[in-house]
Amino acid sequence: MQVGKRIFLQRNLPQKELIAAYKKLPSSNVADCMNRTGAMAPRIRLMSHPHEEMCGPAFTVHNRPGDNLTIYAALKYCHEGDVVVIDNENDNTRAVIGEVMMTWLRDQRHVAGVVVDGPIRDIDSLSNWDLPIYAVSTTPDGPYKEGPGEINVPVSCGNVSVNPGDVILGDADGVIKIALEEASELLPIVQDFHEKDEAKAASFHDGSGNIDWLDDELKNKNYEIIDDFYRPEIKNYR
Repeated sequence: MQVGKRIFLQRNLPQKELIAAYKKLPSSNVADCMNRTGAMAPRIRLMSHPHEEMCGPAFTVHNRPGDNLTIYAALKYCHEGDVVVIDNENDNTRAVIGEVMMTWLRDQRHVAGVVVDGPIRDIDSLSNWDLPIYAVSTTPDGPYKEGPGEINVPVSCGNVSVNPGDVILGDADGVIKIALEEASELLPIVQDFHEKDEAKAASFHDGSGNIDWLDDELKNKNYEIIDDFYRPEIKNYR
């Protein structure tokens, strides 16, 4: 995708009530209800120590790999509660953001979090922050400031397509994208799934639960249950 020099100021945004509701749900339950899709690649991991989940509308940034001029523009144009999602085109050679820029995002813009598909730096400080920060790695090498880059355009982050205004949810498991146009319809499905999942965990804890379904499932999938030791010289236990 060609990177231009455009900054779009307008986005469609989810309602605040929707963000608040998703913030109470684990990313794993959301992923399960999305047919186990939507999660960003595991290379994007939590680098800080937030006290609560990250959830907010995507403020997208597509920068030239290893360049942060457009990310600086994001400092000016992002809004309180946004999750800044940075597409660094899979580059892993230069940190594109560090403590100075993160301080502005946290203390002046009051963003909900930052997701970087690339390296950051100043991890000795940022690792202790309450602001949710997700990134691929760290390096002391800094970025260029030349551009080009674009803001509030579709981006790819962690192998997931993210549009401006999509709901971005992050916890200790990772980051997931919920498409804005699907978020309202999906919410009650996830809430019901989460309630049942919590009940299942409680039943496994107190012993009232069971896995009686497993025998039939293994049989249907043609598993063999062999009452014997494994011995490599025996090629066929049947």
